[in-house]
Amino acid sequence: MGPAQPESVAVNTARIRELNDAFRRTLRGGRAMMTSGVDELPDCVKAEAFIQVAHFSDFTLDNDPHGEHDFGSFTLVGRQFFWKIDYYDSQCEFGSEDPADPDKTTRVLTVMLAAEY
Repeated sequence: MGPAQPESVAVNTARIRELNDAFRRTLRGGRAMMTSGVDELPDCVKAEAFIQVAHFSDFTLDNDPHGEHDFGSFTLVGRQFFWKIDYYDSQCEFGSEDPADPDKTTRVLTVMLAAEY
């Protein structure tokens, strides 16, 4: 276990994690994107990839060191996939000043093939 965090950081991290989990499970409250490699796959594979993201729960210190549930990976049809949530301002021009505040943040989920990373 790492060093103790100030309470406000822990509260913000918990709120970011809650917002990220809700977004990736419902795709509400942000934008979902896919890379060209994923887009070229059959529709049924693309749909299953987003289902895998929605059901992902294998968060570890290696893939989630900040506890925000903003990254994951899985294997589907013999290919390794990554997904990542990034935080932008409402116009998607700059990074969000406060990812814990959904009024100041647009979440963008990107699903990609690991080979594209």
